[in-house]
Amino acid sequence: MSERAVPFHCPYCGDEDLRPFETPRTSAPQGKPGDAAGGWECRSCLRAFSLKLIGLLRPEGGLR
Repeated sequence: MSERAVPFHCPYCGDEDLRPFETPRTSAPQGKPGDAAGGWECRSCLRAFSLKLIGLLRPEGGLR
C-alpha cells in the first residue's frame, strides 16, 4: 500500500485542484504532532491539510 493516499476533493471547499504539500524539515521535526509531511494543499481555498486513516470498520452482523 502507498504511504500517501490521494484525496480527490478538498475537505473544506470540495475543489479538485490539490497538490502535494511538504513543510520544510527545519520548521516541523519528524515524528512530532503537527508535522505536515504527506500533506496536501488546495489551490482553490489556499488551505493546507493532511489526512489520516484511523482504521477499517466491520459491517454490522458481518463475519470477522
